Amino acid sequence: MTRNDAVVDHAEDMFDSLTIGRRIRAGRLARGMSLQALAERLGKAPSQVSVIENGRREIKVGELQQIARILEVSFDDLLRPEPPSKRAALEIALERAQRGTLYNSLALPELPVRKSLSDEAIETILKLHDELRRLHEERAATPEEARRANGQLRREQSQRGNYYPELERAARELLEAIGHRGGPISQRATAELAAHLGFTLHYVADLPHSTRSITDAEHHRIYLPLRPHATDPRSTVLQALAAHVLGKREPVDFGDLLRQRVETNYLAGAILIPEQGAVEFLTAAKDERALSVEDLRDEFSVSYEAAAHRFSNLATEHLGIPVHFIKVHPSGAILKAYQNDDVQFPSDALGTIEGQVVCRWWSARQVFGSEDRMSPYYQYTDKPAGTYWCTSRIESGSAGEFSISVGTRFADAKWFRGRDTQRRLSSTCPDPSCCREPADELSSRWRETAWPSARLNASLLAAMPNGTYTGVDRVAVLEFLDRHAPSA
Repeated sequence: MTRNDAVVDHAEDMFDSLTIGRRIRAGRLARGMSLQALAERLGKAPSQVSVIENGRREIKVGELQQIARILEVSFDDLLRPEPPSKRAALEIALERAQRGTLYNSLALPELPVRKSLSDEAIETILKLHDELRRLHEERAATPEEARRANGQLRREQSQRGNYYPELERAARELLEAIGHRGGPISQRATAELAAHLGFTLHYVADLPHSTRSITDAEHHRIYLPLRPHATDPRSTVLQALAAHVLGKREPVDFGDLLRQRVETNYLAGAILIPEQGAVEFLTAAKDERALSVEDLRDEFSVSYEAAAHRFSNLATEHLGIPVHFIKVHPSGAILKAYQNDDVQFPSDALGTIEGQVVCRWWSARQVFGSEDRMSPYYQYTDKPAGTYWCTSRIESGSAGEFSISVGTRFADAKWFRGRDTQRRLSSTCPDPSCCREPADELSSRWRETAWPSARLNASLLAAMPNGTYTGVDRVAVLEFLDRHAPSA
């Protein structure tokens, strides 16, 4: 690679269309050149050049080099990160604010940045915007680090199709070590895997409430509850073993905690539903246009949620189908979510999805009204990003009921069983008129007489305990280990 090639590659990585656009405009005005003149030299329409100067589209390296020659400035000068003037800096800041999730959540019209808009007016708007952001962040001060880490992790999952080849390889090696020949992994095989890794399993009645399991690495013991929190007792054992295999220690921050949870759950899922057997099963189902999460569940004797998670791991990588996964509380609040099919989950002003209320017309909420809890629930939904097909099912856990949904774009629904459903609804969320605002007649009828008593979540006012990122009662854990440690 030549030095010029390296400069171009670096330039593509560092492009900031807003700053570059303002530097182009400043260079043009410094030469006394009109927009029309620059457009003619570039062989473009003035409107196309205006879009570039306003940072409305990214500019290609070749275009930027051509503009630099016309304006008689260096290529590097146009790439300088600082705005060309104080006014340009204010305009850039305002443009960025308007493109952010906070501004968009306010449902305000776009404010054109014109010469008539004074510097003082822009500064006032920016200060108000910054204060709103500060208040939002202050309101969510305790979980903010976790929210940011979760958002970053979710973006990574989406970019890689929720597929982790290194974890698939680790699962394959573990299964080969115990001679697993395919199909569901039994509880006996799970115990054999623990023994292979040097651990004994101990089921106790006094496991601290804040834990799912406790691993004693010194004595190679894994302590598990007599009454497992999970519906599948294998999953708790496999998650503990996965943490050992991956060399996980107590998390040092929220990001570490969330990544550990994702990786250990993934490895456990890859052991419960081995990649090779699952891909063969799903490929055959796709060939017959009969893909079904229920069938994957039954084939490998796992919960519907585990099958749906695993399907999201394999669908894009091996079947070429982008999908989304969503777990929803009966109230409509999102508990977990993943997508790489461009479906638009609701989010707050800071981009957080978990805890937001999903549209009542989505299948994730419509399924709660279905009287048939045995059969799969299928639905097409016309959404702002397009039409999506979804299959949903209600599951129960220690915290009550929740729905699990797997969906995909209309074009990929042809591969799934249930694609012939006639159930089709429309959602315009986040438009409030879709389902978040009551009808006028209802508002008028009950405005003065309705007063609901809210159920206050215990976690609403509670901060994470000092000194921990997990919420685990460390004193209880250490006392437990000391109480159960084998005598010398």
